[in-house]
Amino acid sequence: MNEEKIYRISFYNQGDIYELHAREIHQGNMYAFLEVEDIIFGERSAIVVDPSEEKLKSEFGGVKRTYIPLQAVIRIDEVEREGSNKIIATDNSGKVMPFPVPQHHNLHQQD
Repeated sequence: MNEEKIYRISFYNQGDIYELHAREIHQGNMYAFLEVEDIIFGERSAIVVDPSEEKLKSEFGGVKRTYIPLQAVIRIDEVEREGSNKIIATDNSGKVMPFPVPQHHNLHQQD
């Protein structure tokens, strides 16, 4: 039996937490990025429409492959079936939290 795997990927994006379901994930050719392919979106048969899933559908609907920085990834789960994609607003919604980097001093600076 060749059963397709489904992954749930949670990651930070512009201060919010995104949760996507996809069939393929790889640590691809781009160093320090997670490659996500074949994002799964639920059918529109439900009467109740989740606005965060609709936003994700409009953002990632035509995307063949997306690259997520490894430092933004919170968690990756292999799940039995697809769930709904969603955006979880955090307390600092809309504020970008940069990844901490060491401060470099200009060695060529003249006093």
